[in-house]
Amino acid sequence: MRRFKILVGPTLLIISLFVLVFFCIKNFSSQDNEKVVATSQPIKTLISQKEVELYKLHQQELKDAVKAYFDKAIASGDIVGAGVSIVMEDSIVISDGFGKRNINLNDGVDGETIFRLGSLSKGFAGVLAANLKQEGKLHWEDKVSDFIPEFRLGDRNNTEKITLANILSHTSGTPYHSYTNLVEAGLPLASIAKRFKDVVPISKPGLTYSYQNAMFALCGEMMRKVTGQEIDEALSNKFFNPLGMCTTSMDYESLEQADNVALPHSQGRNSWRTLQLNDNYYNAIAAGGISASALDMGKWMRFLLGHNPELMDKSALAEAFNPFVEIKGNSKYYQRWPGHLTSYYGFGWRIHKFMEDETRQERTMWHHGGSVNNYRNEIAVFPEADLGICVLLNSNSKLARVVIPDLHRIVKKVYEKKDTKLAHNTSSKTKPNS
Repeated sequence: MRRFKILVGPTLLIISLFVLVFFCIKNFSSQDNEKVVATSQPIKTLISQKEVELYKLHQQELKDAVKAYFDKAIASGDIVGAGVSIVMEDSIVISDGFGKRNINLNDGVDGETIFRLGSLSKGFAGVLAANLKQEGKLHWEDKVSDFIPEFRLGDRNNTEKITLANILSHTSGTPYHSYTNLVEAGLPLASIAKRFKDVVPISKPGLTYSYQNAMFALCGEMMRKVTGQEIDEALSNKFFNPLGMCTTSMDYESLEQADNVALPHSQGRNSWRTLQLNDNYYNAIAAGGISASALDMGKWMRFLLGHNPELMDKSALAEAFNPFVEIKGNSKYYQRWPGHLTSYYGFGWRIHKFMEDETRQERTMWHHGGSVNNYRNEIAVFPEADLGICVLLNSNSKLARVVIPDLHRIVKKVYEKKDTKLAHNTSSKTKPNS
């Protein structure tokens, strides 16, 4: 009994010390966790704030550089006005205008000034066709003659081999710019389709790239047969309305009645003069009948880069950009761009492969130019860089030949700068948590 009492004392002492140590450790750990919780949120906020500041810094630097570029072009008399949009990732970082809508007035171009797009319209038609293919309503192998029975090109055997893919890629075998004069004369597409029976093919379908407008525009008739809608209605319902492309139109009356329109210009010996709007290509919307602003083109490029998957997923979009036929030679202006390797035509789009200077890696560009009624435009999308550039000009300027590589170089210069200065400024203004 006595022995038991002697052992109880030390045992209670050990138990008391153990309990005391346990609570001390628990309390210390609890305080440490509270510190982690308390400091983690400010760190996240700091990173987010830094990203926002870096975005704004880059955006302002880019705006300044782009403004300087177009101010120089205006001062030298190369252009009258320009609408410019640049998309980086899921943001429209620039949607702006430079110069004048009318050389004789002081009304300036802004991001919502409307320009005629010309052949940039072909890219919209190609993407719409890809969407209808995704829905199972059209297929690239569909025969044109099955949708337009009066269509003939060469003999019956040749005619039956001409597909939707052929007319969208300029490989139907028609001579260069066949019946563009009939499009510009305003003939209905149904009437133009009948005239191709008098054309002698230059090759079998699918073999030769030969750019044309009248044949390309027939895709609108094929799409009308499967949707029950004219192509302007189909484009509006599927893309323009959901994307909020409010300035985009596809008829002469809408353009003529709009207030914020850049008028076309031609250059004389020493000065620019304004021209009247004409109604060419509104009978062939798919080939060249769309008008839009820089802001709307920014929304369109953001969509093309895959940032509106609710409208169309990337795999379906990619169908329009599959290289279908090689554009051979080296005489085209885009074939002289820095690093150019090869060019192809997909469905309403040129696909260029080029070598990037810094990485020496092969990159891709989806591109098209457009010219109508003395407007001259360029669009280029760089899928690997998640970048889009569009320039709309209200004059047929030689600047259009180099504006895409010029702006691409400016974008890279701005976004490849080290942000050490910003990081230093941010850290010096931020006090550590106490």
